[in-house]
Amino acid sequence: MAGAKAKKGNKISEEALARYNSGLFNPIIDKCEGCERIVEVNETRYCRTYPMPEVKWKNGICNFATHVKPETITTTIKINPLKASKRAAGKK
Repeated sequence: MAGAKAKKGNKISEEALARYNSGLFNPIIDKCEGCERIVEVNETRYCRTYPMPEVKWKNGICNFATHVKPETITTTIKINPLKASKRAAGKK
């Protein structure tokens, strides 16, 4: 298990090491840099959660990414003041 370390210095089990060495997992891409789910095995970096990281980034932000937050779009709705005053008067 030499060379198999997680980002925080934790050792990887032999079963997990076999998965990464078997070719099941593809190396990470540049968009994955900074994610907490990265595992380094024999100086190659892999995503611990998903075997093909490039597919997760194809349509936008990876839903497993811990270093990227999705943008939220807020819109303001303009309310007619006359209708708002009638609604408020009716609730009394």
